[in-house]
Amino acid sequence: MTSEKSCFIVLDMDTLNVTLAAKYLGRTVKTLQRLGREGKLCPSRTSTNRRVYTKQQLNMFLGQRHEISQPSRIVAYCRVSSAAQKPDLKNQRQVLAEFCVARGLANVEFVEEIDGGLNFSRKKFLSLFDSIDQNEVKVLIIAHKDRLVRFGFEWFARFCEHHGCEIVVLNQEHMSPEQEMVQDLMTIVHCFSSRLYGLRNYRKKLQQVLTREVIEK
Repeated sequence: MTSEKSCFIVLDMDTLNVTLAAKYLGRTVKTLQRLGREGKLCPSRTSTNRRVYTKQQLNMFLGQRHEISQPSRIVAYCRVSSAAQKPDLKNQRQVLAEFCVARGLANVEFVEEIDGGLNFSRKKFLSLFDSIDQNEVKVLIIAHKDRLVRFGFEWFARFCEHHGCEIVVLNQEHMSPEQEMVQDLMTIVHCFSSRLYGLRNYRKKLQQVLTREVIEK
């Protein structure tokens, strides 16, 4: 792994720390750290060894990304929740493939994933959004909003828009299995039931402690 190259400088008004630099670029702190390790955007260091960036350096980086890293990939993302739904996954891909042919889209990458729509830690899902974050994806095609995420689609759509990626949603209702939605709802109910149960136990233990303290006094 390549270490970040750096030199020591004196902090001034045109110098931003890593948090402000990330906001200036519209990126995350982790992204800046990765760019530093890759030698693409190397920070300087203050006398207290804090990482800093100059506005001129950040502006140059933005200009280079605009010229060099124009989004070009077209990705069709397919998802089902369980292995038992593999026939649905195959059907979903076929629908997307037919759409791409009808629109004359070439070199489309098909990403297939088996995992729940409530899980934001899906391996291929995360890899896809890392690529979007790096301005690599021009178009993202999905059969239905909940094929991408069950909740919070608007946030992810805004994220894509910010990184020059257009989301195309076919709104194929038969591509959103009813049984899968029931499973997701059951997961939500179980999650909140567990939290409520834990909260009741916490209140019970707290009441016992307070009662014991009152008796001891």
